[in-house]
Amino acid sequence: MATDTPLFITFEGGEGAGKTTQIVHLSGFLAQRGVRTILTREPGGTAIGKRIRAVLLDPGHAGMAPETELLLYMADRAEHIQTVIRPALSGGTSVLCDRFFDATIVYQGAARGLSPEWVGRLHGLLFGGFKPDLTLLLDLPPDAGLARARRQLEQGGRASGEGRFEAEALDFHQRVRRGYLALAQQEPERFRVIDAGRDEDRVRRDIQAAVEEFLLRRRETLSRIR
Repeated sequence: MATDTPLFITFEGGEGAGKTTQIVHLSGFLAQRGVRTILTREPGGTAIGKRIRAVLLDPGHAGMAPETELLLYMADRAEHIQTVIRPALSGGTSVLCDRFFDATIVYQGAARGLSPEWVGRLHGLLFGGFKPDLTLLLDLPPDAGLARARRQLEQGGRASGEGRFEAEALDFHQRVRRGYLALAQQEPERFRVIDAGRDEDRVRRDIQAAVEEFLLRRRETLSRIR
């Protein structure tokens, strides 16, 4: 299953979808098949990004202007792409990333009321056509995801100072989910929608099957080109 070229795979989904757990499972699955990976996240995948993350996710910053929020995410991404993602891919290492630009289009665009098209154009101006090879969308009803996320915060499974989005109203998270599903419908070649409402092991197996299917199609495409 080792790949000729490194992969850039992103995990997307609302709060409590299980991205952090499943990204670790996929890294182990790929390692067993000879694919070298690094795990990273947005925001916070760099030293500068960690500081930006602290500002973005602090519940005390609930009144942050949507435009401020958007530009902080873009600043985090600029540092992340330049210092982590591109160097890894150039060195032959596949990258598994917990959230990327789809999250910005959905959270700051669809959910915050900024134009998703405008957010997408800004990403294009800053980063060109840089996109993941594959995006795994872990989908579940927002009320279920929020219950999971808030339970994790209460039990100390997540940093207590990073609960700003968990504090948003259910309607906000419903807009997030609709935004993600709309993106998946627009780009079916890149997205794989995974039912994240089931148990952890079933979700893990569904993700592995989706990645295997993607790699098979990729190899077939490359063989035809050659």
